[in-house]
Amino acid sequence: MNNDKPPRILGLVFLTIFIDLVGFSIIFPIFPQMLEHYVELEGGDSMIGRLQTSLAELVGGRAGANFAVVTLFGGILGSLYSLLQFLFAPFWGHLSDRRGRRTTLLITLAGTALSYVLWFFSGTFLLLVAARILGGIMAGNISIASAAVSDTTSGADRAKGMGIVGMAIGLGFVIGPAIGGISSSWNILETWPGGESYGLNPFSGPALIAFLLSTFNLLWALRRFPETLPEEKRGQSDEARTLLPFRALRTIRFPGVMRTNLVSFLYLTAFSGMEFTLTFLAMERFDFEPRDNMWMFVFVGLTIAFIQGGVVRRVVPRVGERKVAQLGLACLIPGFICVGLTSSVLVLYVGLAFMAVGSALAMPCFSALVSRYSPDKVQGLVLGSFRSVGALSRAIGPLLGGGLYWLLGSEAPYLAGAALILVPLFLALRLPPVPQLEPETPSS
Repeated sequence: MNNDKPPRILGLVFLTIFIDLVGFSIIFPIFPQMLEHYVELEGGDSMIGRLQTSLAELVGGRAGANFAVVTLFGGILGSLYSLLQFLFAPFWGHLSDRRGRRTTLLITLAGTALSYVLWFFSGTFLLLVAARILGGIMAGNISIASAAVSDTTSGADRAKGMGIVGMAIGLGFVIGPAIGGISSSWNILETWPGGESYGLNPFSGPALIAFLLSTFNLLWALRRFPETLPEEKRGQSDEARTLLPFRALRTIRFPGVMRTNLVSFLYLTAFSGMEFTLTFLAMERFDFEPRDNMWMFVFVGLTIAFIQGGVVRRVVPRVGERKVAQLGLACLIPGFICVGLTSSVLVLYVGLAFMAVGSALAMPCFSALVSRYSPDKVQGLVLGSFRSVGALSRAIGPLLGGGLYWLLGSEAPYLAGAALILVPLFLALRLPPVPQLEPETPSS
């Protein structure tokens, strides 16, 4: 293991992921204006016009139908991104095992910046979709950075490093939407009307901010991010490179890895279904406005960042990743129930606190577990596949959660989520012991 300066590496990983997630999440608050703009621009017979009509028919007659259409629209774009991330994360992780972390990270950061250029010039909805597709394909930054953490930490310290990764993600998802909300009023066309002929649009301002952040991230990594995988350790895996994520998952046969991936998949499917329907529930029961929703997610994001950045780093070395992950999963059950059955804002926030703490405890431990169950030579592939599984759950979860919400009522996704979490909790209780040294050969 390369343990020369792990604190320095962790700081660079934190900043790289944080800036990446800020740029990525800037788009979230402006989905309502984007839907309205492109429908007005392209008409009701266009692709986005027909999509809006279909979503309106789906939620017709329900409270806050317009808000529901907008949120479902954002969910579709998010699911598209997550699906592409699922397909390509193992590829980037495996490439980093063969070519090194730094080179692969620079490629994905450059591709991310290019996706924001497409967004900047997305005068049509089709170009916006193309930008999201490219962004999803290039979304290998977190898995590569996680592999860099694995390269520079060992034993229980690995969960501390993964906690830093989780902290960066949590804070990025807080700051990014805030910047997006503030910058949504900046319409470049008011200053340069002629830019419309080049594809500039009312959202080119937030796109420009995202591009500048991603460019800074690229230049920062180019100058400061070191190679954490020595050349003599590259390309040692006998596994064939593949663009097929399920085939990549089948090549990972180390004890504990597949079970941890399954536990994470089930947990994130339930959790992302909750995330997607939460704003519907809050508006339907408490008449929450967008600002109220913003504070709700700020509360969750800051709680996750605090737990992952502080508590996880201190608790895991004492009790181990498995027990902390099990505790996190157990915390989710009362969280789901409180949120699903709440009739007061106070109980809603109590439930959200349980959810945030549970998620913050579980996720970095899952990352650390799949890393510690695997040999050094396939850390990129293993962590890339782990992130890929998470992306798949984030593509499926909103569809399942939304379907339950509209078919069975607002409490359905949460009570179903509480029941579903029992499965990964049981599976987590049967995870194998964590090896003190990384295994060198896969089990048959």
